Amino acid sequence: MARSPLTLAAAATAALSQASGVRTSITGAAALSEDVGHRYDSALLHLDDGTRLVVRVPESDEAEADAVRETTALGALTPGVRAMLPFRAPETLGTSRVGGRTARVQTYLAGYRVDAAHVPPGRGVATAIAAAIAGIHELPTSIVHGTGLPARTAAQVRTDTERLLDRAESTGRLPFGLLRRWSRAVALDALWNLEPTVILGGVDPASFTLTDVEGVPTVAGLLHWGGLSVGDPAEDLRWVASAPDAAADVVVAYAAASGRAPDAMLAERARLHAELEFAKWLAHGHDTASESVMTDAVALLESLDESVRDEAPIGSGTVSIDDALAALGRVPASTTGAIDTSMQTDAYDPGMLDGYEDDDAAPAASVVDQETEALEFGDWAGSQAETPAEESDPDDAAKNALRRWTGTA
Repeated sequence: MARSPLTLAAAATAALSQASGVRTSITGAAALSEDVGHRYDSALLHLDDGTRLVVRVPESDEAEADAVRETTALGALTPGVRAMLPFRAPETLGTSRVGGRTARVQTYLAGYRVDAAHVPPGRGVATAIAAAIAGIHELPTSIVHGTGLPARTAAQVRTDTERLLDRAESTGRLPFGLLRRWSRAVALDALWNLEPTVILGGVDPASFTLTDVEGVPTVAGLLHWGGLSVGDPAEDLRWVASAPDAAADVVVAYAAASGRAPDAMLAERARLHAELEFAKWLAHGHDTASESVMTDAVALLESLDESVRDEAPIGSGTVSIDDALAALGRVPASTTGAIDTSMQTDAYDPGMLDGYEDDDAAPAASVVDQETEALEFGDWAGSQAETPAEESDPDDAAKNALRRWTGTA
């Protein structure tokens, strides 16, 4: 079964003690997430000085690898880089071993979150997130180079796209119409005349925490940094496929906030990256020999193929982003309800974070705050045995970006 908030508080005490040696007591711990993907056990911690922290423990090898990438990315955010950001990023304060896994303690970022499907048009959430993404893309690429994080040229982005298409085709189940459509896009030189920037590798709007400033939503923080790299900025805008009403405002706000030369094909590549998420799901099903995933992916691909059959080719410049997103909007959410196709990139749950936004507000009804006896650093040896975590379904670990269409997170 999952680790309790009290157990996580003890692990956090050990992590903070090893990192700083400061005798600070944890006075309360509350579950932070429903953790439907079983990827992390997590808790919100209250310290005696009023500080709030987050502790997370991965529940699979894949989640552990993701947490390592996240820690590496956050380590690349030096104080100078953080000063360039108009919002906060988490800081890793310490780690400890618990039950064969690594517990990581990070600063807590207050605010509420909005899923892509619920991003409204107009000034507010859409424009705030667009400007925040543009700000990340303005960071110097030197923060990625030399840190071991991925860095791709325009040619490599194009090559990786072609390889993904080859993987999907090799399954023998990719509709020919989509194969032809995507192959033409890969072959179009003008589409790949891009300037690589610092990116998040396909950011989800729900990764941003927001606060209202004079009634206007403003980005306060960004939770997920594991995809930090250098690559195609269009990847971080593919999420607009599930926010068609706000798409035009997002693109306009992004362009206005960007200090780089205009990218005439940005929206077209964002559309291509969005469509190719279906191909990733097909390739994942093939690689893991999951017939249920393959069946679901094929149904989605066939519906997408039908939706775009009468549309102009990607990169033709004759289709507006509204037309493109309208086509994607005609794709059904899923045909296999039992499959969890969420991105599952973190243990935060948007609804539960709402309850923690205000320091004086009571926790959300679904969160039980467990007041604990103060845990002193010197009292924790870090060697207590842990109850084995509940086994996850193999498909739960799949990092599938189809959340943009299914909304099952």
